[in-house]
Amino acid sequence: METTLKPHVQVRGEFCLETRPKSCGVIIFGASGDLTARKLIPSLFTVYCRKLLPKKFFVLGAARSPMSDESFRDAMRDGLMQHVKNPDPDQMREFLRHCHYHAGHYTEPDLYQEIAGRLRELDQKFETGARHLFYLATPPSLYAPIVEQLGEAGLVSQTEEEDGDWARVIIEKPFGHDLASALALDRQLRKNLAEDQIYRIDHYLGKETVQNILMFRFANSIFEPIWNGQFVDHVKITVAESIGVGHRAGYFEQAGVIRDMFQNHMLQMLALVAMEPPASFDADRVRDEKVKLLRAIRPFDFEKLDEVFIRGQYVSGEQDGEQVTGYREEEGVAPNSHIETYAAVKLQVDNWRWQGVPIYMRSGKRLARRYSEIAITFKHIPHSMFSPLKPAEFHPNVLVLNVQPNEGIALIMQAKSPGPKLCMSTLKMDFHFHDVFDEKPGDAYERLLLDGMLGDQTLFVRHDDMVVAWSLITPILEKWEAEGSYGRVYPYKPGSWGPKEADELLDREGRYWINPV
Repeated sequence: METTLKPHVQVRGEFCLETRPKSCGVIIFGASGDLTARKLIPSLFTVYCRKLLPKKFFVLGAARSPMSDESFRDAMRDGLMQHVKNPDPDQMREFLRHCHYHAGHYTEPDLYQEIAGRLRELDQKFETGARHLFYLATPPSLYAPIVEQLGEAGLVSQTEEEDGDWARVIIEKPFGHDLASALALDRQLRKNLAEDQIYRIDHYLGKETVQNILMFRFANSIFEPIWNGQFVDHVKITVAESIGVGHRAGYFEQAGVIRDMFQNHMLQMLALVAMEPPASFDADRVRDEKVKLLRAIRPFDFEKLDEVFIRGQYVSGEQDGEQVTGYREEEGVAPNSHIETYAAVKLQVDNWRWQGVPIYMRSGKRLARRYSEIAITFKHIPHSMFSPLKPAEFHPNVLVLNVQPNEGIALIMQAKSPGPKLCMSTLKMDFHFHDVFDEKPGDAYERLLLDGMLGDQTLFVRHDDMVVAWSLITPILEKWEAEGSYGRVYPYKPGSWGPKEADELLDREGRYWINPV
């Protein structure tokens, strides 16, 4: 089969496989909050419009705010109008008929007995059996109490029934504040849930380009032979945001960018980029290899921590023609705060494939642009036949995986320009998903919610995955926080690319960050 999607762009042998889940109910705790109206309901509606939701399903929202079914539907309709482009009125009306609401306090047993009664009614009405996906869109402090109450009410069980009934629970990051709290949370959850019922969501893993790392690496024979230290010079991973902490200042003051981004999103992307090929595209086989990679990351030398870990904090200044406040002036932030809003780090992976290849990661707030990418820079050519050019004078090949906002892939290479016999240029071959494919890349939550209903944990974080990541990060945080010794936190201007010390992290090794214009 050959399908021409754009001029000069063709897709040959296209193979697409998507499974529709069995009938089920989605129960959202925290249904009156921002995440539900902004992400969860719009994502479920989009999956519904793509005809991938089961024909028989329901959504039950639960929160403390008193609302009727109709007022909840009105609120969700407003969310759909705001966050879905040109929603079809008929489809929206039909979808909202499946949405219901129940109010109560999360810590009161009566709420869960009432929800159990509502679920029996809804299961019978929509013929969903007892297949329930619980989504905890609540503060992390409520995860354990809600799961405990679900267990007391008989709404979750550690074994799936023979007739195919199931109960699964999705929890949002952060999964704890450090290693000890993460393990404590896990122990509490495991009193009522088995590991295969716990879906620790990291929305970055649902992004098309992050998923495409696996396809790109393991479905193409030309890249895997050079995906190692013999050919790769270094790897850079960037997650940059142009906004400040805003209404999340209170949370950020407790977390910082290292807890917020590095322990989860950044290490998850690194694991997919650098892991060994799994034996199959099976959830546990993929996650086995991710864990092996994370375990191979070299522990940090505390005596040289400031040489490989750069932390920064944005100050007040002008960004995009507007005056913005510094982090310490944000509401809810201590005036002498040492919490980092920017971090850059150099990692080493001690295994056969990546020995000697530095991996640089950075993330921050109030940077020049919002974008996320993974850049694999290959080594210089070993010899130049194009005298007088030396090998080091050729721009190295760079493979760039654009994660957001324009998801796609680019390859930087050398080619001859028209003109003199020796006239060389650096070219960029790239594509964006929205230019090549008719279907716009979906929101990450669409993929992850659908996988939750399907029981596919490939893109969710497993227990040992989380533990290894916290084991790597926690000792660093504890060192900085011990006796108020927070280490160096460098100021940087809003609209910049972070403190100059982060540039020096690469400069001294003859490398540089790729900053989009």
